[in-house]
Amino acid sequence: MRLNKLYLALTLITLPLSTMAAGLDRSGQSISAFLQPGNYAEAGLSVLDPTVEGTDNNGNTVSDMGDDYVFASAAVKIQATDKISFGLLYDQPFGADAQYGVDGSDFASTALNEGTSVKVRTNNITALVGYQPTENWNFYAGPVWQTVEADISLRGDAYKGSNYTIQVDQKEAYGWAAGFAYSKPEIALKAAVTYRSEITHNAKSHEDSALNQYHGNDIVNSTVQAVTPQSINIDLQTGISQNTLVFANLRWVHWDQFVVSPTHLSKDLGQDLISYSDDQYSATIGTSHKFNSKWAATAAVGYDSGAGNPVTTLGPTEGYWSIGLGGQYSPAEHYFIQAGVKYFWLGDATAQTGGDTVGEFTNNHAIGYGMKIGYRF
Repeated sequence: MRLNKLYLALTLITLPLSTMAAGLDRSGQSISAFLQPGNYAEAGLSVLDPTVEGTDNNGNTVSDMGDDYVFASAAVKIQATDKISFGLLYDQPFGADAQYGVDGSDFASTALNEGTSVKVRTNNITALVGYQPTENWNFYAGPVWQTVEADISLRGDAYKGSNYTIQVDQKEAYGWAAGFAYSKPEIALKAAVTYRSEITHNAKSHEDSALNQYHGNDIVNSTVQAVTPQSINIDLQTGISQNTLVFANLRWVHWDQFVVSPTHLSKDLGQDLISYSDDQYSATIGTSHKFNSKWAATAAVGYDSGAGNPVTTLGPTEGYWSIGLGGQYSPAEHYFIQAGVKYFWLGDATAQTGGDTVGEFTNNHAIGYGMKIGYRF
């Protein structure tokens, strides 16, 4: 069973979808573009549309607080020689979007006519250099540049009426990634293990609340530390017939003991902004089939363990199960268009602030949509 154009196309098929993963994890930090043969470039856009509802401690209904989340990805890979390759990958690996309604629940202020809102954004560029001593092995490593910024408002009795707001200025920091891959083209076999280091951000923050009498009613300007977690990705695939392959993507993220504790919120109000208690484990397993020279499809199921329960109110779900479908259209051999959709059954979670339970969120779901364009040159 030799690698032919059908298999070459199949190795590109993925589900270019946003995720609803544990903690703030969003993109999954794939390096699959770097492992494509020859010179290759891609660009993608994903949208996550969650529905997250619950009840507060008083039995009030908490209306849908999950805002749509949109993020982009792009990559270019150059095979400079038979043994040396270079790659540049952009994604937005961590983030959050939430907007609680003014619905009479403990997560909104009627006086201010505002609900709790959350916006967290990261940008990530990974530069990789690969060395291929043989046609089967690839060893790669390189630096990672990352930024993080946030704008968060906590409103209502769940936060002791503090009407707390924090803005975190965009701050860049650096880490690294490294890994190895093995391939056997004649059976479309690929296996890769990639490690990413944690990245420590020390960003300027600006905190304000109704309880700022601790600081003479002034905005508290300080430095907040956030450490985006280390992770390991394992990617596997193999052909099982001339036009079909199976694949698995496994991921571990070190969320255990992850805490973001701004000065005013932690010292004066006795709360953490974000905290997780468990590591995240996730898996996606699926199959891809090539129907003809232009069309192919993928189906996959996924599981995510979550990052512990109770959780913070900024993302009150614990893990998920998912099912996804994707399609690929190749107008010519050197480029393709992919699109996909994924449905998530979100895990039930207990929300807490300052160690106190403030709400229950159950029977929630999300839908992800994605599109990607790939080009060989």
